Amino acid sequence: MNYIFYFLIVISIVVGAINGRLPDVVNSILTGAELSVKVAFSLIGIMAFWLGMMKVAQKCGLVELIAKLIKPLTKRLFNEIPENSPAIGDIAMNFSANALGLTNAATPIGIKAMEELQKENIDKTSASNSMCMLLGMNTAGFQLIPATVIAVLIGIGYKNPTEIIAPTLIVTTIAFVSAIILAKIFQKFWAPQIPTLTKRITKDEVKV
Repeated sequence: MNYIFYFLIVISIVVGAINGRLPDVVNSILTGAELSVKVAFSLIGIMAFWLGMMKVAQKCGLVELIAKLIKPLTKRLFNEIPENSPAIGDIAMNFSANALGLTNAATPIGIKAMEELQKENIDKTSASNSMCMLLGMNTAGFQLIPATVIAVLIGIGYKNPTEIIAPTLIVTTIAFVSAIILAKIFQKFWAPQIPTLTKRITKDEVKV
């Protein structure tokens, strides 16, 4: 990605110099840099607020409540893992963070959920069905409130940033449901291979 951005910047400067509009290119670079700082600072407040809310929800037991509420769903979607697995709580937090549009916060929670699912995974050399399902759901990114996008729109001075909520909800819902359906379909074609355990018998163990 760094190479792509470097290539775009160099090409912009070269084309601007050829067309005699190099000052415009330089001004655009400086204006864009200033705008990026403003957007970054606008993200701090909303990210700090929602991350704090997630921490409070975790401490007061709301995450456990959410995990219990979605337990019937998780039992069907993640039928390979035990009902009392810590992964269920992590999946609930990951789903909640994505639903609130906190994709940056959802990433470390999703990694933690993957680590818990790996502990339940029989074949450690490949991803289990539950891991693939979580990856598909996390990538689809179902969002009730696209908080990060709203913060970016506020940072760039957009007049009505909340109008993106309805389109985002429709698109992410379709993507979320599609990811679940496709994951379930592919599970029927690529069943997990359970490794067989073999024991090597040494000469000392052979009874004559």
